[in-house]
Amino acid sequence: MKSSQLGIAYGMGRSYGDVCLNPDGVLWNATGLDRFISFDEVTGLLACEAGVLLGDIQRLAIPRGWILPVTPGTQIVTVGGAIANDVHGKSHHVLGSFGNHVKKITLARTDGTLIECGPAMLPDWFSATVGGLGLTGVITEAEIQLRRVAGPWLDTETVPYANLDEFFALSEASESAWEHTVSWIDCISGGGGRGLFMRGNPADVGPRTVPQGHNLIVPFVPPISLVNRLSLRLFNMAYFNFKKWQSGRAIVHYEPFFYPLDNILEWNRIYGPKGFFQYQSVVPRALGRDAVQAMLGEIARSGDGSFLAVLKTFGNRQPVGMLSFPQPGVTLALDFPNQGGRTLKLFERLDAIVREAGGRIYPAKDARMPRELFEAGYPLLNEFLKYRDPGISSALSRRLMGY
Repeated sequence: MKSSQLGIAYGMGRSYGDVCLNPDGVLWNATGLDRFISFDEVTGLLACEAGVLLGDIQRLAIPRGWILPVTPGTQIVTVGGAIANDVHGKSHHVLGSFGNHVKKITLARTDGTLIECGPAMLPDWFSATVGGLGLTGVITEAEIQLRRVAGPWLDTETVPYANLDEFFALSEASESAWEHTVSWIDCISGGGGRGLFMRGNPADVGPRTVPQGHNLIVPFVPPISLVNRLSLRLFNMAYFNFKKWQSGRAIVHYEPFFYPLDNILEWNRIYGPKGFFQYQSVVPRALGRDAVQAMLGEIARSGDGSFLAVLKTFGNRQPVGMLSFPQPGVTLALDFPNQGGRTLKLFERLDAIVREAGGRIYPAKDARMPRELFEAGYPLLNEFLKYRDPGISSALSRRLMGY
């Protein structure tokens, strides 16, 4: 079949790379599959079509005492996209990834067949589809187990740290007592790695006034990236010191805690006409400190970096899907303005550190990973290929799998 005849499902397009792109091919817009099918308010089991947004689920469920156990850094993504990329959030050490809470998937294949699968029903198909990058078929419906919650509030704490040793000590001390953990790290401060550790637990604080957020918008694409060596250094210094001054305990609504960028529309425009890359890796815990320190050192020497640099640990549970990204270890995610060859050279040096540590790159946020690094990072790839739909292809699959 010609590549121009092959398709891929497309939701909200929030993946930073080419996982849902199909140049010269077909995109199937899945956002019209936006109906709720059923919701059991006693058990928290939700059935919906795959184009339903995570934000819509939150708005339906939280007033009724339920919440999504796992969400990524934005709620403007579809259920199908969350499953296909097996998204993770701040609660992985307690609750795993999105796929851990999916009970059933309905999959439409391009040959016209429908497959229903889940952890206890055709589990191999389920494992191939969760984290399967949309390549096993089009997800049309899903059943998701929600989590009990008292309300929309979290008891949070922000703790500044001075270096990676302090980060890992905070992370180890927090994982048993805090459901949500994450940290912002100053990626240009060198291998030392100062940052801000944020942790939170669901809180039963009774009725409170919900803060009224105001959407900001970046109104145009500047002729050059506003993220550069000077602005990055100034921003990171100001952000760290301001948040350090604000540190401590606070009761926070779930939206600004989970989705801090959702109120800044078109924020990607600040990177200018060439856009940006995101680079997210995970490396095993045993080598995590040394690998992260080496990556931060390379980034600091390059002079490039990110306002949005996130460091956290994953829990000790095996991935749900054959190609699921989360694994026990330490994950570092950063945005880089596209500086052409200079940026790609930096990524080659970061790739070498990840490869040596036995880590992997997140395909949902990738646009340039070498095929050999993908194959080394995902040892179940050959097993996964047995379940691919021959009528589905994407820019990412052609780059990393041949078609």
